Amino acid sequence: MCHWSFAYALGGKPPEKEEPEYKLEILKMEVITAPSLTYETKKLSSKKILMIIAPKDFQDQEFSKPKQMLEAEGAKIVVASSTLKTATGIHGMKVKPDLTLKEAKATDYDAVIFVGGSGATIYADDPQALSLAIEAQKHGKIVGAICVAPVILAKAGVLEGKKATVSVFGKNDLMKAKATYTGKNVEVDGKIVTGKGPAAAEEFGKAILEALQKE
Repeated sequence: MCHWSFAYALGGKPPEKEEPEYKLEILKMEVITAPSLTYETKKLSSKKILMIIAPKDFQDQEFSKPKQMLEAEGAKIVVASSTLKTATGIHGMKVKPDLTLKEAKATDYDAVIFVGGSGATIYADDPQALSLAIEAQKHGKIVGAICVAPVILAKAGVLEGKKATVSVFGKNDLMKAKATYTGKNVEVDGKIVTGKGPAAAEEFGKAILEALQKE
């Protein structure tokens, strides 16, 4: 008989079993406040752009691609034409102008862009279109034109002494206006941006973006 059994037999109590000591620890969870999320303001959210299209046969891609790129950066696009009737592009795009050329004022915009396409030739001798180009340059706005539309700028006299490009059909008009024809897809001279045609639409849009970001 073991020792504690003998003691129990004599009326004693068996020794209490020693309980292991447990240390209660309270885990403290540190609450970390997540940094507030901030969203970058669109780079061109304060910019307003006037895009001028012909009522018929404007170049779809030369309009849609730069417009998409500019709007993606927050710029507000206003479309003008010679009439408020829905304009139709060479490839069938339908666009409802926001205002007429007569109502448009170059001073209300950060950039004035003339979209090309065969229909744009109607503006080469249009007093309102020429006036918009002249006023835009006079007030230090960015002036853009692509495809045959640089001819409008040439007729307005804003390309004199400037480097510029245009579709092959407008080369002579630029030279007569004393512009330096470069033949590049896109040409930038100060605040004047010109493009050669629909294949240069994206590059043209990028050049307009870069010019606006410098403002």
